[in-house]
Amino acid sequence: MRQHGFTIGTCGQGLYEFTSDVAAWVAATGVADGLLTLFVQHTSCSLLIQENADPEVQTDLRAYFARLVPPTSDPSMAYLTHTYEGPDDMPAHIKAAMMPVSVSIPVADGRMRLGTWQGIYLFEHRDAPHSRRIAAHLAG
Repeated sequence: MRQHGFTIGTCGQGLYEFTSDVAAWVAATGVADGLLTLFVQHTSCSLLIQENADPEVQTDLRAYFARLVPPTSDPSMAYLTHTYEGPDDMPAHIKAAMMPVSVSIPVADGRMRLGTWQGIYLFEHRDAPHSRRIAAHLAG
């Protein structure tokens, strides 16, 4: 069993791929076969395994969730009461409640078994830059 932490710096809302960082750590552990679990230690961002070939996928995902859960300054969100941390805060919590905060990935022959076009992303839901922590646990 191995444990590690990753820190992802964000520049506002969007998807931040960190597949290569995780792949390098998995390879360095020497664990041949096992299960990797990643867990984001925050309540206003998410973790996703998503296509990493066409950047339009990330653009469209961001646009979709922005439309689905607009900021509290939008009249359709007037019912929300948690607004003192800014118009993006409560919508960020809602998005994080809708998407995963952890992912599990099989490891075989010392490599993550991601599909050809799959990458690991932190999905930042806040407007301001943040430093996000991700806990990694590799059992095998």
